[in-house]
Amino acid sequence: MHQIALIGAGRIGTVHAESIAAHPRLRLACVADALPDAAGRLARHHGVPAVDVETALSMPGIYGVVIASPTPTHVDLMLAAARRGHTVFCEKPVDLDLARARAAAEMLDTMGARVLIGFNRRFDPHFAALRSRLADNALGAVEAVHIVSHDPAPPPIAYVETSGGLFSDMVIHDFDMARWLMDAPFTGVFAQAACLIDPAIGAAGDVDTARTILTTADGRMCTISSSRRSGYGYDQRIEVFGERGLIRAGNIARTSVEEWSADGCRSAPIQTFFLDRYADAYRHEIAHFADMLEGAAPLIDHHDGVAALALAEAARRSMASGRMEPV
Repeated sequence: MHQIALIGAGRIGTVHAESIAAHPRLRLACVADALPDAAGRLARHHGVPAVDVETALSMPGIYGVVIASPTPTHVDLMLAAARRGHTVFCEKPVDLDLARARAAAEMLDTMGARVLIGFNRRFDPHFAALRSRLADNALGAVEAVHIVSHDPAPPPIAYVETSGGLFSDMVIHDFDMARWLMDAPFTGVFAQAACLIDPAIGAAGDVDTARTILTTADGRMCTISSSRRSGYGYDQRIEVFGERGLIRAGNIARTSVEEWSADGCRSAPIQTFFLDRYADAYRHEIAHFADMLEGAAPLIDHHDGVAALALAEAARRSMASGRMEPV
């Protein structure tokens, strides 16, 4: 079994700890966090030691490092882990500063580092099946992509204040999905955004509602609808249009039961929490990391992380300028 050091004992770190512990080829070896109490709680739950970061990176027998700490620590931890020869799985985004992320990517390349970036939606079975149909040329040439990503409700304002903003924190998942589905580089970004849901988000210097258009050099487009509040559940839909029609992946209901009567159809509401909607994706993501530890190439690496961050930066510039901005 491959021994894994986990850095970060917050919500997403807890998810990864459970996935590691459940995987037959992996063993959680230790947990580190800047908050010792958080590390201690998660470590005790899994029966492993809570250690500091330096100890986690240098512990004998460690084969892989999972980084689920706050975004500003990602670059330094990736580089430190790579210098020790570890295979690295790092949560998104790579960083909040594009220049710093690009410089880190060059250093990781120089070291020959093996890095997986945590864009978990590529591992969702529904979206992966959609992508497989595109790869099989089911639509012919892809002409347009439409992505809807609306959260059920805004996150706590303390989270918003340190998140890096809507585009880098939330929409960055959709930027990565757009690149994956279109399979061509985007050259321009036009974004409009506003604070329509929670005035506290605006007071923190952020927005909560956005519409973004990404364009390729040959004029193909992806539109992204983003909102911190849907009012009806965790709305995650993708539609891809091509020369032979449409392929779509819809929302996932809590159950598949439907009740039909003279008044029409009643069905279960859609899921309301990202950890429920993407539970399979997180498990498949860790399974891919296990494959990487045995030689597989990463499906999403640090260059993908930089490319998504570049789209987020262009979206912020466009929101400020009111113009289409180059990537």
